[in-house]
Amino acid sequence: MLNQTRLKFLKLIRTWVSLAIAGVILFPTGYSVAHAQSKKPIVVPVLNCPFGCGLVAGTTIFANIMAKNNESIMIAAQETPGNIYNLKAMANKKRWKTHVALLSDIDMQLGHQGGQGWLKEFLPEPIKIKFKALHGTAFWAQGKFFVTTDPNIKSIADIKGKRISVGLRSQSDWGLHARLFLNAYGITPDNTDIRHMPPGALTQQLIDGSTDVAVAGYATEPTQQNHLLTGPLRMLNASGKKFFYVPNETSMIDKVNKKWSTTFVPFTIKKGTLPKQDKDFLSGFTRHYYAVHPDFPEAVAYQFVKAVHKYRDEMSKINALWSLMTDEMLVEGLTEENTHPGAIRAFKEDGIWELRKKSVPMTYPK
Repeated sequence: MLNQTRLKFLKLIRTWVSLAIAGVILFPTGYSVAHAQSKKPIVVPVLNCPFGCGLVAGTTIFANIMAKNNESIMIAAQETPGNIYNLKAMANKKRWKTHVALLSDIDMQLGHQGGQGWLKEFLPEPIKIKFKALHGTAFWAQGKFFVTTDPNIKSIADIKGKRISVGLRSQSDWGLHARLFLNAYGITPDNTDIRHMPPGALTQQLIDGSTDVAVAGYATEPTQQNHLLTGPLRMLNASGKKFFYVPNETSMIDKVNKKWSTTFVPFTIKKGTLPKQDKDFLSGFTRHYYAVHPDFPEAVAYQFVKAVHKYRDEMSKINALWSLMTDEMLVEGLTEENTHPGAIRAFKEDGIWELRKKSVPMTYPK
């Protein structure tokens, strides 16, 4: 049984998290390092992704470790419908000095172009905020390649006129990015049956044979030494169904990057990396970051990043996603312009800031 002291501690944690979610706890404008060192922790609500994505659980465990070690900030993991939801939520001024959000480089870039053409379906209005990254989390491939049970579908161009299941409109990689590449190949709702649904449901449709093509997920880091298969891909493999991978093309990734001022990174996924993968194939990748508004307090950004680097190795043994947060991944695509000053200070102190020079910078549309 839990003793009374532990019960009181857990009750305190729940109270702080509830207040953070309700938006009651706000950072004082004059937040200082002295305050960070006080006994009372500052609660940092973190907008993640749908339950099952891995980061909700990971952030919750991270919060427990930080609380156990009496860190000066307390992380409050929040499940959300996806990165597009996060992007819209962060447009609310009330969150600028308090919240951290999971966003990809592409989300932040496309936010500036919201309201244009078919993009209005996902982003009705532009969100012209130059968010500041705290740190990178992983490279993600879903939405940039597909899976099918039809051996005659060899390329994304072959999907036209078929039944295709992709993620929700609140999701970036699973939903918006998939549509971005389908559109680049001339595949639209006018000529193809495109369905938006949660990852588990779209995978089940492929297993049941009620769709021809679906989005599948995979993550890695800059060296491609560490890999993560998403739950839906494992689910498809466990079904025993024969399926095939539908690759992307460098020319199409370049086309999308040029048109939308995005920074999709092309990687070759080596044979045998994914289940039933019998040959190399190309996919685009996005880089996901925990990011904040430029007004986010520098001292809190510094403490957040220092804690991530400090507990990364411990977290890697518990949560697979954290094993992708290598030193190179933490600073992937970062620059003096797109990174929060507090994060830069932390990276420089930890001696990994210069590793960013190996990567393609994340930039905003001009």
